[in-house]
Amino acid sequence: AFDKTVTKDNSLAVGYFQRGFVCLQLEMYEEALSDYHLAFSHLRKNPFIDYKQLGLRHILCAWEVLYSTAAAQCRLQQWQEARATLEKAIVWRPEGRTAALTLAIERVQNHLFLEPMHVPLGEFFRPRKKEVEQLDSKDFLGKPKVISSIIPNDEYIGFEPLRPQKQGFYEPSADAVR
Repeated sequence: AFDKTVTKDNSLAVGYFQRGFVCLQLEMYEEALSDYHLAFSHLRKNPFIDYKQLGLRHILCAWEVLYSTAAAQCRLQQWQEARATLEKAIVWRPEGRTAALTLAIERVQNHLFLEPMHVPLGEFFRPRKKEVEQLDSKDFLGKPKVISSIIPNDEYIGFEPLRPQKQGFYEPSADAVR
């Protein structure tokens, strides 16, 4: 699903971020590292991307992407690169909130794996209602058909069972049957 997503929108940083997380879960570490690098590059030097406008109640932060990149590098035994990545993440992290990253650097120095970050479970893209309403409507009933009656002087419009009954009016003429 993430492959299809990033194929349709190849600049969707959160798509690469989540695909990287899935690749780490599947022990495809090289692919995960590549996806995290793509996610960071698609942030385009922004500290975060707020996806609320698109219907995902999540803000993807650059430091989260870098932290997950370091987690993939740890799985590949690239401890020095992981440390450098975490130090870069400290620069991207908001002021005064670097305690988690300092702890992560200590874990990397002790050659302990890091758990990658991901979009919280249960968060899905839910487009806004007005955007969904503008989509092309489906015609489930089809095109109307005009049906003519074989009864002469029949001007009734409506459903046949609701037609008022008149004696002798409903027999077709001999010309109409031929």
